[in-house]
Amino acid sequence: MDSLEELNDRLLKFARERDWEQFHSPKNLSMALAGESGELLEHFQWLTQQQSYELSPAKKEAVAFEMADILIYLIRMSERLDVDLIDAAQRKITINESRYQLEQVRGDARRAAEYE
Repeated sequence: MDSLEELNDRLLKFARERDWEQFHSPKNLSMALAGESGELLEHFQWLTQQQSYELSPAKKEAVAFEMADILIYLIRMSERLDVDLIDAAQRKITINESRYQLEQVRGDARRAAEYE
């Protein structure tokens, strides 16, 4: 399984078999997504920048599963709202390319509003 569409199909089947679609409103999914993001953050709390790159195999697996949970909720939310994530990401990258011009931002991590 290597595409968002295939993953969405599997997740949709999983939810329907369990009669969970009734709980998968955009509101509930966005809240679950926020919760999972917090769980991902917990793995990196108090680590130095360098330590965040040097996770033990067990910690890296735990982080991978939190990232998977985030992806799962994001895909479910995109299905419920009929949003093409690939298209949305491509359009957002185009916007970011315009907002963050190379000559202005190379090597600088400030937000776009700070350049104006």
